[in-house]
Amino acid sequence: MTDSPSRVAIVTGAGRGIGAAVARRLAADGFAVGLLDLDEAGVRKGAEAIIADGGRAVGVALDVSDAEQVDAAVTRVAGELGAPTVLINNAGITRDNLLFKMTEQDWDSVLSVHLRGSFLMTRAVQKYQTEQKWGRIVNLSSTSALGNRGQANYAAAKAGMQGFTKTLAIELGKFGVTANAIAPGFIATDMTAATAQRVGVSFDDFKTAAAGQIPVGRVGTPDDIANVASFLVSDGAGFVSGQVIYVAGGPKD
Repeated sequence: MTDSPSRVAIVTGAGRGIGAAVARRLAADGFAVGLLDLDEAGVRKGAEAIIADGGRAVGVALDVSDAEQVDAAVTRVAGELGAPTVLINNAGITRDNLLFKMTEQDWDSVLSVHLRGSFLMTRAVQKYQTEQKWGRIVNLSSTSALGNRGQANYAAAKAGMQGFTKTLAIELGKFGVTANAIAPGFIATDMTAATAQRVGVSFDDFKTAAAGQIPVGRVGTPDDIANVASFLVSDGAGFVSGQVIYVAGGPKD
């Protein structure tokens, strides 16, 4: 690795929820952070909060499934903050439905954001990582990768993220770059709140029911994921690569 690799991180899906929490945590850890999301107002607000706390950040609006927008966003982050050496591929959407009701657009849009988006972002960032001879990639998978009713598209995308992660670890390891995946269980976010609404129950009841199935007796928070991401991008995690860490309050297969 270089004597002092660039400490610049990019977090996708950083407008809210898990992505916003990870961005805040990495800023607290001393990283300059590029916050990327379709939600321009969200990432601008997040970047302003980091700057107000004495950090360095920039918010960039983009569609991660658009190659030109991805390249332009990564170039902008590199120009304003420095070479990005940490990438958190968190951007994602849900289009839940049972298989016989799922449309082709439901399928394509979910796989495009999760898998195509992560591919495009990683391809754009890896050149900076390999030049620095140091880097960290953390991909967000999910316990849904193990299968979940009504989520054939999301489960396929999240399982794909795990295979993608393991391949990145093999290809990029010799350049000092590690790649790992975090697979959250039930995390209280706007996305899970939308799921509760879709199935017709209050979010509080939805969380209570979920907590009853979790060994630690509670649902997760975005900060639970940010804490794990913080470790995985640290120097201390340099011998951890190609792993899928289930952060779900209990064991998962």
